[in-house]
Amino acid sequence: MTITADEHRTHGYADLPGLMSLMTGDEKHGPAATSTLDVLWVLYDRVLRVTPERAEDPGRDRFLLSKGHGPMAYYAVLAAKGFLPVGWLPGFGSYDSPLGHHPDRVLVPGAEIGSGSLGHGLPIGVGTALGLRAQGLHDPAVWVLIGDAELDEGSNHEAIAFAGPAGLDRLHTVVVDNASASHARPGGIAARFEAAGWSAATVDGRDHAALYEAFTAPHPGRPRVVVARVEPKNA
Repeated sequence: MTITADEHRTHGYADLPGLMSLMTGDEKHGPAATSTLDVLWVLYDRVLRVTPERAEDPGRDRFLLSKGHGPMAYYAVLAAKGFLPVGWLPGFGSYDSPLGHHPDRVLVPGAEIGSGSLGHGLPIGVGTALGLRAQGLHDPAVWVLIGDAELDEGSNHEAIAFAGPAGLDRLHTVVVDNASASHARPGGIAARFEAAGWSAATVDGRDHAALYEAFTAPHPGRPRVVVARVEPKNA
């Protein structure tokens, strides 16, 4: 595929709906995608220290998309920030497209992990944070985006229980809460993390200022979770 200079230009937040509209076809999981859009934009636009030029830099921040079904928002943000060409977007989900219904880290520029089974991202994030610490790389932050329904998976709770006592303060988790979990959490989602020693905040997942403040709040010695509440999936 020939990539034009225009396809590599960066776009702003206002361009994201148009970029997402280029991705057509079946199995789009539209609500799953749109629920993550504002979180992804604030992270990539204002928080994450990673660029297309630094995609292999050991000192970069790592972003792990565990909520990988319905990845159109993720692809749109990566395209907006120049990680992949806009010209790839219309081929989303087709046989020969690198942009599958779940991101593949060997095909999608900027993707740190391949997603698939729910509940894997946070344990991988814990391992990534431990690996960076073992290498003496204390500056890179690790960010994991999960959905509230993923908290139905026991693997996440093992990761939550480990990360707090381990003091993984470079580990950050964003839980996009669109009320799709099967099981309620006593006291809410944030309370589950706080019980394991995490720093926690719950904010409006569409409010960019609130998201940025929660993402950048200090949390010395503790991992951080931000619960981003958005409209219910089935509303």
